[in-house]
Amino acid sequence: MLLGAMLSDFWRRIQGDLFPWLAEELGPLGDKHKQLITVLEVARIESFVHSWSGLPGRPLRERAPLARAFVAKAVFGLGQTNMLIERLAVDKVLRRLCGWERPGEVPSEATFSRAFAEFAASGLPVRVHADLIEKSHADRLVGHIARDSTAIEAREKPVRMVAPPQRKRKRGRPRKGEVVVAKEPRRLQRQTGMSLPEMLADLPTACTVGSKRNAKGHVENWIGYKLHIDVADGDIPVSCLLTSASLHDSQAAIPLASITAGRLTNLYDLMDSAYDAPEIKEKCRALGHVAIIDANPRRGGKAETELEAKARRQAGYRLAEDVRYNERSAAERVNSALKDSYGGRFVRVRGHAKVFCHLMFGILALSVDQLMRLLT
Repeated sequence: MLLGAMLSDFWRRIQGDLFPWLAEELGPLGDKHKQLITVLEVARIESFVHSWSGLPGRPLRERAPLARAFVAKAVFGLGQTNMLIERLAVDKVLRRLCGWERPGEVPSEATFSRAFAEFAASGLPVRVHADLIEKSHADRLVGHIARDSTAIEAREKPVRMVAPPQRKRKRGRPRKGEVVVAKEPRRLQRQTGMSLPEMLADLPTACTVGSKRNAKGHVENWIGYKLHIDVADGDIPVSCLLTSASLHDSQAAIPLASITAGRLTNLYDLMDSAYDAPEIKEKCRALGHVAIIDANPRRGGKAETELEAKARRQAGYRLAEDVRYNERSAAERVNSALKDSYGGRFVRVRGHAKVFCHLMFGILALSVDQLMRLLT
């Protein structure tokens, strides 16, 4: 089914049948309630939750309502789990949408914590998001993929990064009998001969100190992680990776491009100057994409590039690549929306798996919201 037909069918069923029935059954629905209903109806997260009935010992709490509650936490922008529990206690509509009839049925904070650890270990929101993108983009040709990263602050103690010792030798011809150790290849060079699981295993995931130059030219430092996102046309995040904050943006480009290529078909890859590397361009060509990457001044030719750009501006001429490169702002909009509206700025869990799980619940809600916006 084409994307437009699928979304229209979802929206007709939700807007025409589900909203009126739920309003009559539960009471007046707010905008956030309607948004949550849409996300739950489209994503169907309960179908990805394991059932543990029949095991010996005390039965576990049902995990499907807890999974829906964590989606609600992202949709409502609640920073902490205890805030979610307090909201469930007073909001009858939200509580029944998650699957609990009475306030006394809402589990304790410890149960929420154990369930979240299970979701993080199994990658629940990652699997739900991947299934959503594959189904919604199965018959869609995407024009542009905007690739970028954003800082994720965490309340953890950073791991000290120790550079491996390098023995320097004198320049010139080696002495007779001297053994010259070959220089270790860079990560980008190693990735060209790796499979996707090997590339993912090679990326650092510990909490470290990151440094990045902002749009105003100032260097910002933070403790935590770095979220790498591929964004399709329509501001739809299609694949994500979470790495250490100290990792350079370019080193996550090749595995991220491989993940995206397995979920959809696109034509152009848009990246800023941090991704200006021959290995990345070669990978894009191997995938059948056209890479449009801003030139890195450190690679030389800055004066010629600036003179050429100035001459084009004076002549009122714009290259087609420059027009397409402007679509890269979609990644910036997704980063801002994740942090401002879907909990990306309030990370209160520790560890790579849990931080990634928290962010992916927000990415899942954001993806459904942007997919439904395509109808309007």
